[in-house]
Amino acid sequence: MSSHTAPHDADRPGPDPAHRRPEGVSDATVRALGTLSEALETVERARGHLYAFHQLTGGADRTVGESVHQLRAAGHLDLAELVEREIVGRNVLPGRWTFQVVEEYNATYYRPFTAVEEQVRDVLVAGREHVHEAELKETRRTHGHPDHTAAP
Repeated sequence: MSSHTAPHDADRPGPDPAHRRPEGVSDATVRALGTLSEALETVERARGHLYAFHQLTGGADRTVGESVHQLRAAGHLDLAELVEREIVGRNVLPGRWTFQVVEEYNATYYRPFTAVEEQVRDVLVAGREHVHEAELKETRRTHGHPDHTAAP
């Protein structure tokens, strides 16, 4: 055995069992699940941006509140009142603060998306995740190389 051969490589050809396609699942099905998984990953990123929007907007609102105090301290009472009345605590959408936007996104889009994606995986590949990616890993790794093993 060469110094680059991982002893368990020969014992585990292909993806580990948790990522192996069940018997009879076609390439087209695995490809479709990979695309659905990619879409879910994009939704996860979008949701992260939505939480960033929520946190950034809340931070801006707190900072605007500080500016109101500073404007008052500097003697600009009318302008402090304007900023406080028009901006501090303002809705970002009609009737909504950002936490409500996040809640509605989660209830209306995110949770249904994740539930449907899980249901599709349950039906087609016994709930296994990343089957497409695991097969892609197999085609791209250098067999026998210690840093390209099939599994930990």
